[in-house]
Amino acid sequence: MKGAHEPTQFVADTGAEVAVAGRSNSGKSSAINALTQRNSLARTSKTPGQTQLINFFELEPDRRLVDLPGYGFAKVPRPLQEHWKQLLEAYFEHRESLVALFIVMDARRPLGEQDWQMLNYARSRGREVHLLLTKADKLNRSDSVTTLARARRETKGVASAQLFSSTAGTGVDEARRLLKRCLKVKKPGDDDSSPGETNPAWG
Repeated sequence: MKGAHEPTQFVADTGAEVAVAGRSNSGKSSAINALTQRNSLARTSKTPGQTQLINFFELEPDRRLVDLPGYGFAKVPRPLQEHWKQLLEAYFEHRESLVALFIVMDARRPLGEQDWQMLNYARSRGREVHLLLTKADKLNRSDSVTTLARARRETKGVASAQLFSSTAGTGVDEARRLLKRCLKVKKPGDDDSSPGETNPAWG
């Protein structure tokens, strides 16, 4: 739909949207493409930090996925980092259509300070938070169990978590079902079908 560099450029604050956040090298774009079954919806790059706008994608009328700028990449100039911080703060503070936040994080790394900051942004507004522990295909079974248990323990009561791999398909169906449920916001005139069921184009 649109890429926003300033809050005044956000799309109309109607309907429902799920935002996706994550470190610049966490596999966020690949996760978005896997969730929507669109190989090039979000651009992937070998160079972290390529998402420099808040990008709004319409899944169907009044149902959106929002790609937030990646964080934690040291080579991004400080003025741009500060701009992103202010942009994200404005988004979380004022966005009424935001219903949930998916935080994408490399399963091989612990929750970082900026992951917690994003989590707290969403929880301060009473929004649901879900962790996608990506690149799970790079873990053996024992490490996978340990990683998932640790993430759920650390975020108990404030977020849910799952293992995810866009390459192997691990957890993609589970995450897509949650995305559809989050976007199923009842409005006057809505029937009982979910957006994902009425429009198979995104899964």
